[in-house]
Amino acid sequence: MTATAVLTIAGSDCSGGAGIQADLKTFSAHGMYGMSVITALTAQNTLGVTGVQDVSPDFVAAQIDAVFADIRPNAVKIGMVSNAEIVRVIAERLAFHNVANIVLDPVIVATSGSILLSEGAVDALVARLFPLATVVTPNIPEAEKLSGVSIATADDMVAAARKIAALTNGGVLVKGGHSSANADDLLFCGEAVWVRSERINNPNTHGTGCTLSSAIACGLASEQTLVDSVRAAKSYVSAALSAGLALGQGSGPLWHGVSG
Repeated sequence: MTATAVLTIAGSDCSGGAGIQADLKTFSAHGMYGMSVITALTAQNTLGVTGVQDVSPDFVAAQIDAVFADIRPNAVKIGMVSNAEIVRVIAERLAFHNVANIVLDPVIVATSGSILLSEGAVDALVARLFPLATVVTPNIPEAEKLSGVSIATADDMVAAARKIAALTNGGVLVKGGHSSANADDLLFCGEAVWVRSERINNPNTHGTGCTLSSAIACGLASEQTLVDSVRAAKSYVSAALSAGLALGQGSGPLWHGVSG
């Protein structure tokens, strides 16, 4: 048999709800063969992050080259990249390998509102990885930071998305989960496409962004359009939330085992 391969470049979540663990579970749920390049080790659980240890940039590059030398992925998802030097080597190696179908989840602002990256790392992310990305998937606080637009309305989301999309190789998906009104997402890829969804009453949302971006990568890997990939990924995340998994003492993880 053969299988479609997808690669995640991200940090490790030892509690299994986010990061490469969530990505690999998502790939499996979509019938994909998952591979991973680890950018950082984190000590975390549903209550929060207590430690981060970066992988050296040279070893990040070595992991990427090892993957592409043997099993070329059909899509790449990029998640947590904690410093500018790691951003640089990822961009260099992906450009060298002429990678298509890149989904970039810019992990800049935590759910708590805390800034996770230095200004230098954010600048490097925008300058080096955004131009390679098929789609970038910021949440509302991240979209505000990247665009300089304060988002309070649907029109604000469109304005922010338009500015960010101009920096990418494809488009931007502004995730509406932080909106108090609804959970509608906005995909801007030359035009505004709303991806509507009812807000699911589930406080266990750890790893939602990681899961969504990985599911989009699965769609692109199977040669779906960007719009169809986003819609299918949104449905998958909604199903994973609706399953009602209850683990941990804080904001628990999704149930990735639902069918993709």
